[in-house]
Amino acid sequence: MSSNKKSNVGFWEDNFFRDLFDLPYERRHSDLMKTDVYESDKDYVLNIELPGYDKKDISITLEDGYLIVEAKKESKVDEKDENGRYIRRERYLGNVSRSYYIGEIDEKNIKANFDKGILSLSYPKEEMQKIETKKHIQID
Repeated sequence: MSSNKKSNVGFWEDNFFRDLFDLPYERRHSDLMKTDVYESDKDYVLNIELPGYDKKDISITLEDGYLIVEAKKESKVDEKDENGRYIRRERYLGNVSRSYYIGEIDEKNIKANFDKGILSLSYPKEEMQKIETKKHIQID
């Protein structure tokens, strides 16, 4: 018994690799800095993915109630090492930024920690205060 149905295996393989290797730059770029937000009884916590960045690459500021996270990493197009040169790079290297509205709170109450590519920011649930200056947050 033969079937004239065409197998979908090739279709899925082709689309899988097309999606994996040929995503438009805009889509790949928008997937950066994925963030999980959760709350406890006393705090809010943001866990932000920053794979490939070092603590020294990251800047956190609080301005007008917005927590702004920036990560900067320079890349050289023809970067080489003792083993050769890159032919293709799919991991993003460069500058990324994202802002989170957390309200007007004192920057001293915001705790930051960076471990294994995850930036964790926590701040207490408290009554909002009006603070109109730009503040930098120290990463532990």
